[in-house]
Formats: sequence, C-alpha cells, structure tokens
Amino acid sequence: MTSNMTSIQPESSVNETFYKPTFYIRGLYNIPHAKYYFVFLSIMYAVTVLGNSFIMGIIYLARSLHTAKYVAVFNLAFSDLCGSSALIPKIIDTFLFDNQYISYEACLANMFFVNCFLTQQSLTLLALAYDRLVAICSPLRYHTIVTKTAMSLILGILWFISVTINALLVSLVTRLSFCRSTTVNSYFCDYGPVFKLACNDKTINNIMSYVCIAVLLYIPLLLITVSYGCIGFALQRIVHGNEKIKAMKTCTSHVILVTLFYVPIVSISTAASITSIDTNIRIINIALTQTIPPMLNPIIYTLKTEEVKQAIKKLSFGSFVKSTLTGCHVGQRPLS
Repeated sequence: MTSNMTSIQPESSVNETFYKPTFYIRGLYNIPHAKYYFVFLSIMYAVTVLGNSFIMGIIYLARSLHTAKYVAVFNLAFSDLCGSSALIPKIIDTFLFDNQYISYEACLANMFFVNCFLTQQSLTLLALAYDRLVAICSPLRYHTIVTKTAMSLILGILWFISVTINALLVSLVTRLSFCRSTTVNSYFCDYGPVFKLACNDKTINNIMSYVCIAVLLYIPLLLITVSYGCIGFALQRIVHGNEKIKAMKTCTSHVILVTLFYVPIVSISTAASITSIDTNIRIINIALTQTIPPMLNPIIYTLKTEEVKQAIKKLSFGSFVKSTLTGCHVGQRPLS
C-alpha cells in the first residue's frame, strides 16, 4: 500500500508541474551589483507616480484643460501610471526581496497587465497624433471634429483593442505545456521568453507575437509618421512665419513623446528579430523603455506645453488668493 502511494505521488506532482508550473524570473545574469539597477528603477517609479498623478490632477482641476486633447493626455498619464505600477513594484519584490519564483496564475496576470498598459501607451500616442493632424490640417473644423465625446469614443475603442489582443495572447499561453525549464530570461513574465519555454507546438504563439508587434507597435508608428508627413505639407502652405512657428510648437511635446517611446522599443524589437541579442542587453533596454517615457511624459507636458503652464499658474494663484481671503476672514474681529 505504501509503495503504491509513493509511486502515485511523483506522477501527480509531475502532471501539476507539466500544466501549471511555478516560473523562475531570472532577470540580469552574472552582472555584479545588479540590485542597484533595480533600486534605480524604484527611484524612477517614485518620480513617475508623482509626475503622472500631478498632471492628471491639473487636468482634472483646470477647466481650461477640459478639452479633447487633454482627455487623451489624461489617458496617457493614466496608462503610464498603471503600466509602471504593474511592472516596477513586482520587480522590487522579485529582485530586491529575492522572490524570483512566481505562480502560473500570477505570471499570466503580470503578463497581461504590463503588456496591456504598454500597448495602450502606444495607441494613445496615435490618438494624440490624430488630434494634432486635425488641429493643423483642418483648424476651422477642429472643434466640430475632435470633440470630447469623439476622443472618448476613440480611446474606448483603443482600450478594447488593447485588452482584447493581450487577453488573446494570454489565452494562447494557457494551451502550452511546460515540462522542461521554467526559468524566464526576463525581468517579468514577458510573453516571448515564457512561450518559448513550452514543450508542445508553439507556432501560433510565435506568429501572434509578430502580428501583435506589427498591429500595436509598427502600424501606430507608421500612421503617426504619415500624419506628420501631412502636417509638414500643411505647414508649407502657411504663409506667415509666426503662425507656422506657433503650429509647430503645438506638436513639439508629442514629437518628443513619440521619439522617447518608439525609437528604443522599435530598435530593440527590430534588432532581436534580425540577430541574436545578449539577454542582459535586451532586459536593460526594454526595462528602460518601459520606465523612462512614463517618467518623462508629465515633465515634458508641464515644461513644453503653454496651456498646462498657464493652468498651473491659475490654480496656484487661485489657491493663494483663497488662502489669503480665508486668513483675512478668520482674523477679522466683530465690530463692537
């Protein structure tokens, strides 16, 4: 009886590991003092939370920013904040507190949320490009075309696309069996490094990884590039130099955001598809790509956008006047 039980237990344990393994997130490999890199990411996360919370608060409080453009900017700040929150706290727990093992279910959840918010950042930059395209190419019709309702509808559709595609990717992982190594060569449960560990046929996963990169990364970048080509032609038709400069300034912040987001991630994705890249180099590049833009986006919009700077000044002045009047009221004595 005892021998039967001992022969059955290993089999059940193998089956459990085969279908729903516990993954090991390896992170940076053989790099001395690698923990300092993750401490650096933690500092960046603190700046990201403060910056994006600040810009969201300004947009919410300032009535002058209750426009279609700033509905998209608010959505970008929200995506940045949630994306960093889905990624960096888990990194801190994993590598600074040595919790590198992660359950199957937690791994899939981590994969979904990190990739969902990352793709939403890409799609929101596309929505902002559409806003700038209409504003410069059809300025007289801008307020009738790009309304808050229209922008909210566009963003709702983009959220649906992002959630649907990433849910599909996660569901494709659930059909895989993991019977060999469960060490993920990344700093989180990244889709590519996870599905490549599977023992059974993963052709559909490989195809979908390329399809998703094209749909959520390359196509938005292509459309943004085309939109700025149209904006360039429209600017050539503007005769007055001051109007041309003013129109170009409205695009400055968006161009910087697009450059910061797309150039690193497209470069590393293209290089990885062409040649073999060292795992540590890929991890460092992708980690910085997912953390630097969310940290800098609110700073860029605060420093480079006149509307936001004016809104901050008005809110600061209004708070000062209100506190002054309140102080005067409290300090008054009733007439005898």
